[in-house]
Amino acid sequence: MAADSRDSRVVFQWTFTALACATLVACGGSSHHVTNDLPQGVTEISATTYPATTVSTGTTAAQQDLLTGGVGKTGLGGAAPAYADPANPTVAELRRNALYSNYRGILDPTVGGGYGSLYGPNVTAQGAVTQSEGLIPGREYLAVLDDGTGRKQTVIAVQVPSSFDAKNPCVVIGPSSGSRGVYGAIGTAGEWGLKKGCAVALTDTGKGVGLHNLSDDTVNKVDGSRATKTAAGKQSFFSANLSDAARSAYNALFPNRIAIKHAQSQQNPEKDWGTDTIAAGRYAMYVLNAQFGKPEDPVPFTKSNTLVIGGSASNGGAAVLRAAEQDGDGLIDGVVASEPMVEMPKSTGYGIQFGDTAVSGIGKTLVDYTTYGNVYQPCAALAPEAAINEVSIFNYIGLMSMTERATARCDGLAAKGLVTGSTTAERASSALAKLHAYGWTSDNDKMHNAHYALGNGPILSAMYPMAYGRFGADANICNTSFGVANATTGDVVAAAPAALAQSAATANGTANGTPATVIYNDSVGGAKSWPLAVSASTGKADFGLDNALCQHALVSGVDPSTGAALTATSVPTKAQSDAVRSGVSEVYHSANLKGKPVIIVAGRSDALIPVNNNARAYTALNQTIEGTKSNLRYVEVTNAQHFDAFLLFGGFDTRFVPLHPYFNQAMDAMWNHLKSNAALPASQVVHTTPRGGTPGAATAITAANVPAFAMTPAAGNQITFTGTSIKVPQ
Repeated sequence: MAADSRDSRVVFQWTFTALACATLVACGGSSHHVTNDLPQGVTEISATTYPATTVSTGTTAAQQDLLTGGVGKTGLGGAAPAYADPANPTVAELRRNALYSNYRGILDPTVGGGYGSLYGPNVTAQGAVTQSEGLIPGREYLAVLDDGTGRKQTVIAVQVPSSFDAKNPCVVIGPSSGSRGVYGAIGTAGEWGLKKGCAVALTDTGKGVGLHNLSDDTVNKVDGSRATKTAAGKQSFFSANLSDAARSAYNALFPNRIAIKHAQSQQNPEKDWGTDTIAAGRYAMYVLNAQFGKPEDPVPFTKSNTLVIGGSASNGGAAVLRAAEQDGDGLIDGVVASEPMVEMPKSTGYGIQFGDTAVSGIGKTLVDYTTYGNVYQPCAALAPEAAINEVSIFNYIGLMSMTERATARCDGLAAKGLVTGSTTAERASSALAKLHAYGWTSDNDKMHNAHYALGNGPILSAMYPMAYGRFGADANICNTSFGVANATTGDVVAAAPAALAQSAATANGTANGTPATVIYNDSVGGAKSWPLAVSASTGKADFGLDNALCQHALVSGVDPSTGAALTATSVPTKAQSDAVRSGVSEVYHSANLKGKPVIIVAGRSDALIPVNNNARAYTALNQTIEGTKSNLRYVEVTNAQHFDAFLLFGGFDTRFVPLHPYFNQAMDAMWNHLKSNAALPASQVVHTTPRGGTPGAATAITAANVPAFAMTPAAGNQITFTGTSIKVPQ
């Protein structure tokens, strides 16, 4: 994020000259008025050249590169780079470490898992494994997209590698996965595009690391550094929409809380994921024309002569699909979406068959199945079918100490009539059956443990209803807030200044404990972090069952325990639920891709974004809309789950394979289709082979574990359609 002001002046002076000459016919003698204009709402922040001549051990901009922040393949695979002064990291250091943490945040960085052989900076675009550190020199442009309020602040980074070929121009748009910042797709779209010599347009799509520490009124700035809200001014990446009086009043009730941008910006950023992605692509075109244009030809690159591919994973996959649906002027030529979180506009009118069996409980929205899962997952994780035995997993994520609380969750659900059975095992199996009926499958059973223990359910169930309902930081929705907690007691404590100072590089935009976690303000005995919360209705430490039920009620509009409709005086209220459901209605996908070529890749074992509510459902709905005109292909990979980074955990490494190689293969297939008119692969299931071995020391992966998908798969692997239903072979 660092800026070379001298380079910036040269570029922007040249841009101004090009614009002026393009506008004034006399400048170049042209008879047409062509200008290279910034997309509406975009403000440029900096332009920096990264030579990347050596692997960096320091922090200056000259020692960095576009892909790895200067640390190279070896650095990305090792420990996090150190700060000269951890309490006061420089902007250049924050950029370097943000690239490091975002790359590792969604990929397995271990040699045994494929890093450095199947993928990684040292693996060329053609798949050749080299001894190179994989540094990519070039120029990075940083900009902000706003809607005029000063509160949207979507960050865009356009990276133009030195290998960019003006005679063969291409752009790859990579919106961030999850709630990550602008570099969230650096390991997926970023690495693939830079190796191809394409300009890469990265964007946080209105999410990112925006932490407003309400106690001292400090915020993240757009460049990642921190300052007081007043000092940051227009460079504040996010500040809660609270007056000083309102903030003081809230602090008195709930001290040491932190507001999070994705949840509490009151912008419902998801509604703009598609248009933000398109804006990033348009800004990339502007940048290329500014860098390579000439007075006599100020706009050498247009959508007609520049190949544009959108590609990303998870929420980023959702964003590129939304962009494809909303791309009215044909900027984007093709899309690859890996494990996309899609918001289905309906759950009827199409179907899913797995083998010869019709699947029920399909096509639900993220906030629906996530808040539902948050109620039942802790109990379901105790079911015999969901049991995991790898000691290293238990130790790493603390499941051994959580069993008592999970048992209390089962007891609380039984007391409220929400599960059946007289024993914990019976109640857990009842809870697991409810998850199956809501879209999860038996392929997800052994993932519920980790997803809950790592907080995915509580985090998303807290954040997304807040975002959709546009609730402010002081709304206390379902008695939930965010803050730093003591790991042993769960009590809220003040955030460490160094953790806040480094947050732009270490946090991922969620309440995952880096540094903020989910706090239940109404826990018996005082506010506690979600793992240690005691519910008032049960008097037990049960992960805050009362809060989980409240969050699902926000989505369903009824009390889960009684089935009664919410009222003006219920908790939550009907008005709050109406606000959430209204926000959800703004984020639906259309599933109409208008014939645009698209490849979706998803893992069958994905328990965070289950395929029956996402990839399978979207593909089926698209088929009912576009029929034979559809250019959507769906590749489902067995033994692959949502987080390749989870393969670091002992037990995950032996049972699951990475999905990332299939994203890269899909990008290659899309490139070949658009460049050479090669056929797209047929929709299919790819059967993989887990690595096996000892948990924590799995057998090293080879290409045989992750076989390539076939352009023309065997009949038994083909995903087909029967009427309005997608048929997925076992």
